[in-house]
Amino acid sequence: MKNWKAHVAVILANIFFGINFSVVQYVTHGKAGPFGLNVIRVGVSMILLWILWIFAVQKPGIRFKDLGRFVLCAITGVVINQSLFIKGLSMTLSIHASLLILVTPIFITVVAAWIGTEALTVFKIIGLLAGISGAVILAMDRQHGGAGSDVLLGDLFIIINAISYAIYFALVKPLMHTYNPVHVIRWVFTIGFVFMLPIGWTEFHAIRLENFTATDYAAIGFIVLGATFFAYLFNLYGINHLGSGITGTYIYTQPFFASIIAVWFLGEVFTANKIVAALLIAAGVLLVSYKAVIKDNYSGRPNTDRLPGPELKSRNHS
Repeated sequence: MKNWKAHVAVILANIFFGINFSVVQYVTHGKAGPFGLNVIRVGVSMILLWILWIFAVQKPGIRFKDLGRFVLCAITGVVINQSLFIKGLSMTLSIHASLLILVTPIFITVVAAWIGTEALTVFKIIGLLAGISGAVILAMDRQHGGAGSDVLLGDLFIIINAISYAIYFALVKPLMHTYNPVHVIRWVFTIGFVFMLPIGWTEFHAIRLENFTATDYAAIGFIVLGATFFAYLFNLYGINHLGSGITGTYIYTQPFFASIIAVWFLGEVFTANKIVAALLIAAGVLLVSYKAVIKDNYSGRPNTDRLPGPELKSRNHS
């Protein structure tokens, strides 16, 4: 199969993202607060990105006129997006979060229509309504299982996280046309860490590493390395070789992997309501994005202006 390495890389990235939902819940229930965990996640990822910079041939800076946009990207893409993702996931269920992340492309379409870069067609409106309906059904589902402390509020945080990422996505696209994507993310994480540190310092300072087991260290290592740093690089590799359309379709595998882990290890319940919600959300995403996917897949060149993240990939955030 042509580009099989890229397909494997993207599949691995989405497996990491799927597993990450349950691992974050494990860590944030008694091991580390969500904001403290985010300090570790963003801080270590920032360091690793700067290590890559050391080995880079070209070392560009930031033009002064772009600094304000970088700050806004850091606030929406790291501070709000990742903080609310981890906080929401610590309160809701892995299955809920993995399904709600799928609404991100829908919000991206809404933001694009709002700023005038895309037309809001009938198909996109129907897709928007379908996606919102699925999210509402999911939030109202009362057969939870698992260890969610406040599922409704947690779901709301995940949705706000998706909206924040959609705004970030619109803000960051011009930067992706000017700078290398890794260079953009490096500075977004660096600036975001400056804002994140005071928010999460209290919870970070309260973490007692001396009480951690080998499993606890492995879980945090997986969140930082597997589900953040390497998953990002794998997705970027996929986008460069397959295009963002094909790479983005792999997002639909995340709820599958997340559900298996959540049911097996966390005792969550996959109900009929969740199935209906998943179908509505998936249909909504397809309706708002299928033309873009077709154009990208058959244009003969990869589209590299998208950021990989749990939502596209996905993302980050998430």
